[in-house]
Amino acid sequence: MSIIGCIVPHLPLRAETVVQGTLQLQWADPPRALPGRVQAAPHLDAWLDMGPGQRLRLDVGQAKRAAGDLYALANRRVAVSYAAHGDVAAGAKVMASAGVAPSISAIVPTDTLKPRALAAGADGRVMASAPILGATRWITLMCKFADIDAEQKPRSYFQEQYGTAPGQLGHYWSEVSYGQVSLAGSSAHGWYTLPKPRSAYLADVNGKQKAQLSELFADCAAAADAEVGFAGIQGVNLMFNGELDGNAWGGGACTTLDGVYTCTRVTWSPPWSFANLAPLAHEMGHGYGLPHSNNSDGDSDTYDNPWDVMSDAWRNATSDATYGLLPKHPNMYQRERLGWLPAARKRVVAADNRDTMEFVLDAGSLLKTANTQLVVLALPAQPDPYRTVIYTLEARRRTGTYEAKLAGDAVIIHKLEDYGIAYSVDRDTPAANYSSNEGSMLKVGGRWNTPDELHWVEVVSATADGFVVRIGPKPRSMSSPAPVLVRPATVAASSPPASRPAPSVPTPAARAATPPRRRACDALPSLLRVAPLCTWMER
Repeated sequence: MSIIGCIVPHLPLRAETVVQGTLQLQWADPPRALPGRVQAAPHLDAWLDMGPGQRLRLDVGQAKRAAGDLYALANRRVAVSYAAHGDVAAGAKVMASAGVAPSISAIVPTDTLKPRALAAGADGRVMASAPILGATRWITLMCKFADIDAEQKPRSYFQEQYGTAPGQLGHYWSEVSYGQVSLAGSSAHGWYTLPKPRSAYLADVNGKQKAQLSELFADCAAAADAEVGFAGIQGVNLMFNGELDGNAWGGGACTTLDGVYTCTRVTWSPPWSFANLAPLAHEMGHGYGLPHSNNSDGDSDTYDNPWDVMSDAWRNATSDATYGLLPKHPNMYQRERLGWLPAARKRVVAADNRDTMEFVLDAGSLLKTANTQLVVLALPAQPDPYRTVIYTLEARRRTGTYEAKLAGDAVIIHKLEDYGIAYSVDRDTPAANYSSNEGSMLKVGGRWNTPDELHWVEVVSATADGFVVRIGPKPRSMSSPAPVLVRPATVAASSPPASRPAPSVPTPAARAATPPRRRACDALPSLLRVAPLCTWMER
C-alpha cells in the first residue's frame, strides 16, 4: 500500500469544506550519527484519520499555520477546514498532481478538554494542549518479520522496562511528571511473527524507502490480538527485530484492537532504538504530543540540544548495564504544557515589568519544592497569540538517575517560537554546534538580557538545589562598560554656542570640598617666601 494510496478516495472540496477526524502526527528519528558523519534529518508526517480505510494526508506546513500549536492537537479529535478554488477530488492521483490543491485554513479541536487545561497562559501564549495525567497504560508488542528469525531481547526485558525502579520507564515518567503520570498496568507481549517479509512493509516515496507504519501496526496488533487485551490502553510500543527505514518513529496511529477501531499513541522501534531507554523515551514523548526541541545555532540539525531528551537523547546521558543510555528530562515548558508542573512553581515576569525581583530557582529535577522551577519572561503579545515569543529560565543540576551527566550546573535559557518549539539559547557568538558549551549555561555571576532589553537576568548565587536569580529592568550594574550618558541641562538663549561650551563653575559647597592646590613655594621657610623666588619656583 503506498503512502498516499490510503487517502479518502472521494472528498469534494468546494469554497470551504470541513472534515473531522483524529489528528495523527508521526515523527521519524534517525540513529545518532557516527563520528565524522552528517546527522540525518528528522521527518514529520500529519494525517487526519476518519475511520477504517479513510485517511487524509495533511500538508505539515499548512497544518502548523492553521492550527497554531499543531502538537497540542496530536491524537485528538479535530475539524480541518479547507479552502479551495474549485471542486477537488482527494484521490491519490489528484493530491499528488501539480494541479489546483486545497489549502488548509484552520484546524481546531472538537473534543472536550479536562478542567486543568489552560486556553491561554499568563505569558500571552496559547496553551491548547490536553493534560496527560493519571494512569497511561502502555502495551509492548514484539514482532518479527517473516524473513528474519532473530529475537534480540526476551519478553522479560521489555516487561521490566515498565518497572518503577530508577532507570526504568515507570520511574522515569513518574519523576519527570512529578508523580502525575503512571505506567501502572503496562505489559509486554511477543515475539509474534508478521505475515510478510520486511521488504513488503517498505514503499518507495520520492526515491527513498519509507516504512508503512499503519500496516506494521495493524499486522502486529492482529498477530497479538488472540492473547492481548487492549481495553483501556493509552499507547502501544511496537518492537521489531529488524531495521525499518533507518528511523525509529513516534506519534500516533489507528487500527482495530479487540474488534474496535481505535486511535492511540504508538511508537515503532528497530533494535538500535529499544536497546537504549533514551531513544524509546524520546519516541514515547512524541506519543504524548511533545515536539522536538532544538538549539539556537540556526543549522538544520534538530538533535543538538543535549539538555533535552526531545532533542539530543544520546549526549550527556547516564547509562545502565541493562537498559543502555537513560533519558534526560524534557524542558520545563513542555512539562508545563502537559499539565505536570504545579502552578505555584511557575513565575511569569510581565513584558512591562519595572520591578527588580530576587528569588530561588530550584532545579527541575527536584520533585517537591515550594520554590519556582520555571520562569517565563513575557514579551509584548502579537496579534497572532500563537506567534508570541517568550523566553524561559530553568535550573539544571547534575544529580539523580537521569541528570548526573549533564554538561554543568546552570540556569538554562530557552526561546519559545515556531509554534511551540523550545530553542536553548547560546550566548556565544557564533553559537556552538551543540549547546553543552559554557555559552549555553548561565552560572553564578553570569548575566543575560532579552534582545529587546526588556528583561535583565543575573545568577546571584548557588543553593543546594538551584540558584538565586535576579530579574528586572536594565540596572546600572548590568550595563555595558560604555560611559554613562548624562543628559545636558537646558541651554539658555544667552549661553555660548554649542561648539564652545561654557566652563562649568563649581558651587560653593563643591569649592569647599575641594582641597586647595599646594604650591611649591609653601615648602620654604616664611622668611624666604618672597615673590620673585616663588614665581621662579612655580615655572
